[in-house]
Amino acid sequence: MNKQKNFYSVIIGTELLNGRRKDAHFSFLNEQLLKRGWEQKGSFVIEDDTKLMYEVFKLIKSDPNSVMFCFGGIGATPDDYTRVVAAKAFTNGNMEFHEEAKQRIIKQFKEEAYPHRINMSYFPINAKLLKNVVNNVAGFYLEDRFFFTPGFPSMSQSMVIEALDKHYAKNDKKYSRVLTASCGENDLINCMKEIPKHLDLASLPKILEDKRKVVLSLSGFNKEEVDENFQIFIDYLEQNEVEYVLKDINF
Repeated sequence: MNKQKNFYSVIIGTELLNGRRKDAHFSFLNEQLLKRGWEQKGSFVIEDDTKLMYEVFKLIKSDPNSVMFCFGGIGATPDDYTRVVAAKAFTNGNMEFHEEAKQRIIKQFKEEAYPHRINMSYFPINAKLLKNVVNNVAGFYLEDRFFFTPGFPSMSQSMVIEALDKHYAKNDKKYSRVLTASCGENDLINCMKEIPKHLDLASLPKILEDKRKVVLSLSGFNKEEVDENFQIFIDYLEQNEVEYVLKDINF
C-alpha cells in the first residue's frame, strides 16, 4: 500500500458555523484514521456556499495523493448542493441517476420516494455506493478516494468505517522517538534543518516550573532512519551539556 496518502475532511454546514449545531465528524474521522495508522492532512469546515465548496474540492483534487471525506449536503432539500458541486469538480458536471441507489430509495419509501427523495440517487457519473444503515439512502464515492456522506453522524460514521475498511484498512505503523530538553526551540533549529523533509518532525515549547523546555518528536516508517536522525539532537544536547529525558513531560 502507498504510504503517502493525504487525508482531508470537508465538513459542510452553515449551522455548524453559526453555532446551531456542534461538529462530530472531525473527531470521529480522526479517531478512525489514527487506529489504522493514518492521519489528516487538513480539514475544512465551510458553509453551504457552492463557489467555496467547488474551490475546496478542486484544491483537494489537485493533490495527487489526496483522499477526501465530505460530510453533508447530499439530501433532497434546495440547500443540498454537494452532489452537483462534486460533479462539477470531479466529473466535468456529468451526472446520472444511479440505478441501485434509486431502487434502494424506492424500496425504503415506496410512493413517497417521488417527487423529491428520488433525487438523492442523482450522482456524478461512475459513482459507487456507501451503505446507509439508517434509512438506506446511499452515500457515494468517486475514484476510490473521494467519499461523500450525509451530515448526520448516525449515517455517516458507518460509511466512514466501510470506506476505510475497504480501501484504506491499514497503513504501515510509524516508528517514533521523543525527548524533552531543558532548552528552547531556538537552540535546536540548526539540528532541525538537518532532518529530511519526509520525516515527521515536531517541536512543542513548554514552560515547566518557570523553566523553558522543548518536547521534540521525530517519526517515520524506517526505524534506522529515524534513529539516525534523532541522534543528531541527542549528540547536540550532550555536547552542550543540556539536560534531557527520553519522554514527553506533560506536567
